[in-house]
Amino acid sequence: MTDLAQHLLARIEAHGPMTVADFMGEALLHPTLGYYTTRDPLGAEGDFTTAPEISQMFGELVGLALAQSWLDQGAPAPFTLAELGPGRGTLMADILRATRAVPNFHAAAQIHLVEVSPTLRAKQRETIAVDLTHHDTVDTLPLQPLFLVANEFFDALPIRQFQRGPTGWHERLIAMRDGALTFAFGPELPQPQLEHRLADTTQDMIVETCAPAFSVANEIGTRIRDHGGAALLIDYGDWRSRGDTLQALQNHEYANPLAAPGDADITAHVDFEALAQAAPCAHSKLTPQGVFLEQLGITPRAQSLATKLAGPALQSHIAAHRRLTHPEEMGNLFKVLALFPENGTPPPGCTTHDA
Repeated sequence: MTDLAQHLLARIEAHGPMTVADFMGEALLHPTLGYYTTRDPLGAEGDFTTAPEISQMFGELVGLALAQSWLDQGAPAPFTLAELGPGRGTLMADILRATRAVPNFHAAAQIHLVEVSPTLRAKQRETIAVDLTHHDTVDTLPLQPLFLVANEFFDALPIRQFQRGPTGWHERLIAMRDGALTFAFGPELPQPQLEHRLADTTQDMIVETCAPAFSVANEIGTRIRDHGGAALLIDYGDWRSRGDTLQALQNHEYANPLAAPGDADITAHVDFEALAQAAPCAHSKLTPQGVFLEQLGITPRAQSLATKLAGPALQSHIAAHRRLTHPEEMGNLFKVLALFPENGTPPPGCTTHDA
């Protein structure tokens, strides 16, 4: 049993069952025992690998899409170039390398990263190697044009889960049984925020909500509405939450979310409809990652890079392209939602939601 599991059991014994959101918050961000606050979770020695770590092509194309959006909006200066949950800093480093030739882009950009992990903050400074500012939350980003990327950020924000009953909703909770963590359900109660879900759910179906995601999307959208900019929100999920998507990854394999809190990554699928509704600006059509990258030209880029490779390096490159774009890998599982000003155009790779 992990130290954090013992801490959570003691808390449940003293105060009763906790929400899934409270459990996720503790499991991921406890100051001394949390998963993200105590380690580098990425890569072969970690528990999962993100798209920027798979191939440089991902960050290059994202960077060029944001740069083109910046040009389309008149190249405002200064502007905030931001990333939420930047991992090791690989994505931002690739963005900066790919946009070096864009006139005045680097001169106007101010780099801001939203990151809570001290371990990852240190790695980001080392990887990116330019002046940058770290933030604990998105609401302290500067009030100026904002060009932002969030790749696998929203999936780690704490969710609540509700199971539909005959007349209301039972909240799914984390309780204790026989000295171990277990799932339980609270009493059936009305949930006003889920009234609209009565039309598309049936009894016993689980619906997930994420208040922190709503707040973050609202902050981003408000800055884009008021000051201009664009955001690319990239994650696994779909347009609307439906079903239990809580999951854990440990050593690159799925695990029981309750088995080793603090030692496993715990996430849930993103409800992109909720993000779009929270942002008081325009949003794009939800686009599969594979389609997004193909529309940005990943295949010609992959072919160009391949001319310099041979043997195992070439095979690894081909596999990376497939993993990022193929429908049976990350191509359909991951989606892209763009935020941009009303009466503006979405960043390249995305289309308006009524197109």
